[in-house]
Amino acid sequence: MLKLLGSCMILTGCFGMGLWYRAQFNGRIRTLRALREILELLSGEVRYGRSTLPECCSLVAKKAQPPFGGALERVGQNMRDNIGLSFGETFQKEFEEAFEGMHLKDEDREAFLQFTRQACHADGLMQLRAMEQSIELLRRTEEALEKENAEKCRMAVGLGAMSGILLILILW
Repeated sequence: MLKLLGSCMILTGCFGMGLWYRAQFNGRIRTLRALREILELLSGEVRYGRSTLPECCSLVAKKAQPPFGGALERVGQNMRDNIGLSFGETFQKEFEEAFEGMHLKDEDREAFLQFTRQACHADGLMQLRAMEQSIELLRRTEEALEKENAEKCRMAVGLGAMSGILLILILW
C-alpha cells in the first residue's frame, strides 16, 4: 500500500514538472503577444488619435495587461512631470523594470524597445514606421515559437510522465 502511494506521488510530481515546463514554453509566447498588442495600440493612438507618444502611453495603460499597464502609466506620468529624460530613456527604464522575471530573451526585449531609439523623430510617420518594424519583429518571433512550441510542449509533458514511470520501475 505504501509503495502504491509513493508511486502515485512520484508519477504526479513528474507529470506536474512536465506541465510546468509546458507553461514556461507558453509564457514567452503570451508575453510577446502582450508586447505586440501594446505596440499596436500605441501605433493606433499615434495614427488615428494624432497624440504624442507620452500621451498615448497614458491612454494605452488602461488597456494593457498588469505588469505593462503600470509601466506605461509611469512613462506617461514621468513625461508629464518632465523629469529630464527623453521619452526613449524613460520608456526603456520603466519597461526594463517591468521585464524582471518575464519569460523573454534579450532579442525579444531589443525588438520591443527598438522603436524608442527612433521615437525622437518629430514626424509621426517615422514613429509609426519604427513601431511597425517592432511589431513585425515580434510577430515573426511569435509565429516561429508557436510552430516549435507545439512539439516541445507535448514532449515536455510526455517526458515528465515517462520519467515518472521509469522512476517507479526502478524503485519498485
